Amino acid sequence: MDQVYLGTSCNGRLENLHIAAGILKGRKIYSKTRMIVTPGSQLVYREALKDGTMEVLIEAGALVTSAGCGACVGFHEGVLGDGEVCLATQPRNFKGRMGSPKSYIYLGSPAVAAATAIEGKIADPRKYL
Repeated sequence: MDQVYLGTSCNGRLENLHIAAGILKGRKIYSKTRMIVTPGSQLVYREALKDGTMEVLIEAGALVTSAGCGACVGFHEGVLGDGEVCLATQPRNFKGRMGSPKSYIYLGSPAVAAATAIEGKIADPRKYL
């Protein structure tokens, strides 16, 4: 897995960040996988800062971007190159959505995203809950 993408304007809710942080707390993201977190709004971003969620995600190795659409639309941080594979929590994965039409996007829950970030491959989160 080249990239795990958690968030977007339509799926970057505080509860989703909490789920991922609960799994990632005290763990590290797989060294060959990048994880990008995009809160859905400035309110969500500020709340996640206040309650320590962002600290957990950053300590695990995630890159936190500004609130909004982010990599979901294929022109912010996290644009996929040819052959790259991403597990994302966004609602769409059509060809070329996040960059190259030769990339692959799999959709999953925030829990699956966090487990995948840890293992570097699509992973079942139940063992981390």
